[in-house]
Amino acid sequence: MSNSDSTRFQIEGPDAIFSRALAEGEFRIQLCADCSQHFFYPRITCPHCGSNKLAWVTPSGKATVYSTSVPRLKPGQGGHYNIALIDLAEGPRMMSRVVGLAPEKVKIGMAVKAFVGEIDGDPAVFFKPEQGE
Repeated sequence: MSNSDSTRFQIEGPDAIFSRALAEGEFRIQLCADCSQHFFYPRITCPHCGSNKLAWVTPSGKATVYSTSVPRLKPGQGGHYNIALIDLAEGPRMMSRVVGLAPEKVKIGMAVKAFVGEIDGDPAVFFKPEQGE
């Protein structure tokens, strides 16, 4: 088998699929066909039941801040920002940032909405406060 034939049979891993979707402006998580549980971070088997019958789905984007922290940096180093654990409405928890307000204003229990943005030129999932927050 030639090298070109062997590359034809390579399977794209879940991290690459997730990254490609982000690069296309889409936030996706996985859903298990056997136990109907959503999960994040990308994996090859369901962390709930071990099944490999997985689908990529677009979450609602609705989420809640579970916890938040504000690293304090000098303005020349980028200034203050927040790091938050976010609970997606579908169940998974992920680490991200809430943007669009001062880092100290991000509160536990705050309703937020996901969107795809960029950090240092790379696509990433961020959250912004829901209307009325």
